[in-house]
Amino acid sequence: MPRIDRVPAARAGLLARLCYRFSRRRYGAVLDPVAVTAHHPKLLLAAGLGELAVQRAARVLPASVRELAVYRTATRIGCSWCVDFGTMLQRDEGLDVERLREIEDHRTSPKFTELDRLVIEYADAMTDLPVRVTDEQVAELDRRLGHRGLVELTHMIAVENQRTRFNHALGLTAQGFTSGEACRAPTP
Repeated sequence: MPRIDRVPAARAGLLARLCYRFSRRRYGAVLDPVAVTAHHPKLLLAAGLGELAVQRAARVLPASVRELAVYRTATRIGCSWCVDFGTMLQRDEGLDVERLREIEDHRTSPKFTELDRLVIEYADAMTDLPVRVTDEQVAELDRRLGHRGLVELTHMIAVENQRTRFNHALGLTAQGFTSGEACRAPTP
């Protein structure tokens, strides 16, 4: 249960109602982070525009790499809302969500490539406190992904850190987008 109430549609301003309509059309439900952020319309606008801009700009990496990094960040922090939503996004993109069950065993699981392992380790290093990213990690990912790919990967992990910490702090939990799939995926 959220630590602060969602803004109901009947009390929502014009911007929030537009966001609710967009959310329902795109995802089949009003996203809880949107309904909570509606308490602050200017931040709702900023967050919404930021999310749309990131979504349109992040096209260098293959979706499987980008979404794996985002998902791993959510599991590392332990945001069940983000795990649930992220699993749905991966499923809807036709990605292998079954492998997510083995993410804790990524070093040995045949479901993960060497690049996947590097991406997961990088997401872990960026998410851990203190941050423990090494020059070697950056150099290897830059070699494999190029500057644009590395910047995109780093940005996506940083953005997911922001999302998950916001959701976790405000008590937003799984919204049921994956009908239990996310519950089977590991979280710390």
